[in-house]
Amino acid sequence: MKRYLYWVVGLLLLAGCSHSRTAEVPTLTVTIEPLRYFTEAIAGPRYRVVSMVPEGSSPETYDPTPQQLVHLAQSAAYLQVGYIGFEQSWIEKLKANNPGLPFFDTSRGIDLIREEVVHHGHTHAGGVEPHVWNSPKNVLRVVDNICAALCRLDTLHADEYRTRTDSLQRMVRQTDAAIRALLPVKGRSFLIYHPALSYFARDYGWQQVSIEENGKEPSPAQLQALIRLCREKEIRVIFVQQEFDLRNARLIARELGVTVIPINPLSYHWQEEMLNVARSLSTAP
Repeated sequence: MKRYLYWVVGLLLLAGCSHSRTAEVPTLTVTIEPLRYFTEAIAGPRYRVVSMVPEGSSPETYDPTPQQLVHLAQSAAYLQVGYIGFEQSWIEKLKANNPGLPFFDTSRGIDLIREEVVHHGHTHAGGVEPHVWNSPKNVLRVVDNICAALCRLDTLHADEYRTRTDSLQRMVRQTDAAIRALLPVKGRSFLIYHPALSYFARDYGWQQVSIEENGKEPSPAQLQALIRLCREKEIRVIFVQQEFDLRNARLIARELGVTVIPINPLSYHWQEEMLNVARSLSTAP
């Protein structure tokens, strides 16, 4: 019996040590799931990475929970996309409430789009297009910025972060090459509910047309004009995202005789999603 008690006590002590080691791993907070993917790939086991905006939620309108705000105060740093709606509404508040927390802008150095995509046949001037991660070219700069942030936070393991960054960038370049092979023809157009593929379209010579305008559903007159525009441009692909209402997209699809294709530009599985978009465009009639 005594040996059994010693064994149980030993297991409890080991479990306690394991829990303690887990608790000692510092946390990094990021805004969205694709950024979590890149950060985890570079950080390896040195950090635990959590997203502020959970999968399935819109980063344009999401409000953090009280528990998330508490956990943020315990993070080693916050890595932001740069210009997405959640950040425009919350970053200054988060900085004010966490004055000692480092914030890093992962879009620093990217050639930003400062004019919105085509809406119903015209170009709308606005702020910065925020969806920078939906472009392999941009992602190369994003992961450089993540690496620089981690090297600054943890100089002792900087060589590890640089090695993992090199590996991640090789994958990104391979993804870019695969997309270019799938989309050799330029100048075509696609329709999307929310304009999340502006940088993707710029990279590969396509034109993005969006259903929503200034974050709003189109009026009946705008919808008819959009259908005419789609016919003029011979659009054969309509992308929809799970965070948005699909009714208008389905209506347009019926009018044009095309299929609605669900995509998730906020997916953690970045490479898979980029290739899914390219394959959908390449196989359109």
